[in-house]
Amino acid sequence: MTIRCPYCLSYQVDTLNQGKKTGSAVGTVAGAASGASASLSGARVGASLGAVAGPVGSVVGGLAGALLGGFMGGIAGGTAGSKLGEFVDDNILDNYKCLRCGYQFSHPTQRH
Repeated sequence: MTIRCPYCLSYQVDTLNQGKKTGSAVGTVAGAASGASASLSGARVGASLGAVAGPVGSVVGGLAGALLGGFMGGIAGGTAGSKLGEFVDDNILDNYKCLRCGYQFSHPTQRH
C-alpha cells in the first residue's frame, strides 16, 4: 500500500515509529533488570552446582546464571515493549510524516 500525504498528496512519506523505539528501549531495560533480579536465585543454584569444580567453578557458575537471566529478561522485555509501542504507533500517535511538507498524520487517507 502506497501512502500519500493527505495535505500535499506527496508520496514521500516516512514512518516515525516513536512508540516502537521507546517501548523497545524501556522494555529491554526493565526486562534486563527484572531478569537479573530474578536470576539471583539462578546464580545461587549455578554457584552451588559450580562448587563441585571448586571455588572458581562456583564464581563462574554464579556469574553465568546472573548474566543469562539478564540477557533473557532483556530480550523478552524488548520484544514485549516493541509490540506495545507498535500498537501505540498504529492507534494513538501520528506515525507518518511527509518528507516534502512536514505534515504528520496517523492513518493513511486516500482521495478518490
